[in-house]
Amino acid sequence: MVTLEEQVTKILTTEETANIKKMIEKDHAIDCLFLLVLGRGKWKHAKEFMNEHGLTLSDGTYRSRMIEITQLGLAKAIPIDPLKKRYEITPKGKKIATALLELLQNI
Repeated sequence: MVTLEEQVTKILTTEETANIKKMIEKDHAIDCLFLLVLGRGKWKHAKEFMNEHGLTLSDGTYRSRMIEITQLGLAKAIPIDPLKKRYEITPKGKKIATALLELLQNI
């Protein structure tokens, strides 16, 4: 049987899970994952959603988180033009976003 300490140690020391944990700890990372799962992977659509609900998210923070999320394989970037991209969640990203949603709903 695997102990709780062994489970925690594995999450903290395995490169993939440690990197995902580091990203999730950053400002608005969970917001961005939720936006992706809602199909709001373009800045204009993300901003509209946040504004509709009285929430804030700067374009710089959004872009930074999306780059990190993409680098971790949780989303893919699709070029719109040389300067703009839209992002789509990957199955791995959807799995993490769904788990976070369930976790937060059960608090």
